[in-house]
Amino acid sequence: MMGLEIKGITVSILDTVGGFFSRFFEETGRLFILFITTIRLMVRPPFRLKLLFKQMEFVGVQSTFIVALTGIFTGMVFALQSSYAFKLLNAEGMIAPAVGLSLTRELAPVLTGLMVTGRVGSAMAAELGTMRVTEQIDALFAMAIDPIKYLVVPRVIAGVIMVPLLAVLFNFVGNLGSYFVGVALLGLNSERYISDIVYMVDLPDLYHGLIKSGFFGLLITLIGCSRGFHAAGGAEGVGRAATQAVVLASVLILVSDYFLTSILVKIGFD
Repeated sequence: MMGLEIKGITVSILDTVGGFFSRFFEETGRLFILFITTIRLMVRPPFRLKLLFKQMEFVGVQSTFIVALTGIFTGMVFALQSSYAFKLLNAEGMIAPAVGLSLTRELAPVLTGLMVTGRVGSAMAAELGTMRVTEQIDALFAMAIDPIKYLVVPRVIAGVIMVPLLAVLFNFVGNLGSYFVGVALLGLNSERYISDIVYMVDLPDLYHGLIKSGFFGLLITLIGCSRGFHAAGGAEGVGRAATQAVVLASVLILVSDYFLTSILVKIGFD
């Protein structure tokens, strides 16, 4: 009897682990196929610029406020917290370079990606999921319109273009917030604060953040479109697809950030 219980538990564990890896490889395969198909269709006419500009406005312009708000308070908090640590070492002059480098290389691309994921990734999954369950995507097939070309390609291009621009905005307002804290609240020299940032933050640091944010934009849009494109089960399925898109994209942003950092440092972006 005990042997049967142990065997049943073992089978249950193996089923759970096997199901996880099965779903993982299935989702990876879907994303890879969607990515290859999107790249192939990008260079094939017709080029629907109106749809592209609409998605750029949705991804970029409509995300400006939340990204700027997050950026300015991130810079302010980071400068304030850094001041406590650097005061212990009598190195208050390192506040500006520390904040500038951290924002440019890590905080700006990662936090911008997470903000865009919450706003844009979920919206894309919900919109395409609604189109799937209401058979609008099937109607595009019936009209001889490739739904990936029509729906996915403009969103992916918009994400790759606009997320790096939003990261630049995040970086700018974050440094502005840190400047306010450093100069107005901590009493640091204004000219020295700016010169320290200019001296320590170089173009490779900016490229480091832009490459990351471009990759994150690709992840966000691909995952959002993929989850929406394969949604099923009515309104509940649409909600599930939106939730899965946000969770999966957020996790992959944080995980891929480490590997991107390792790769970029090895090829000279340090």
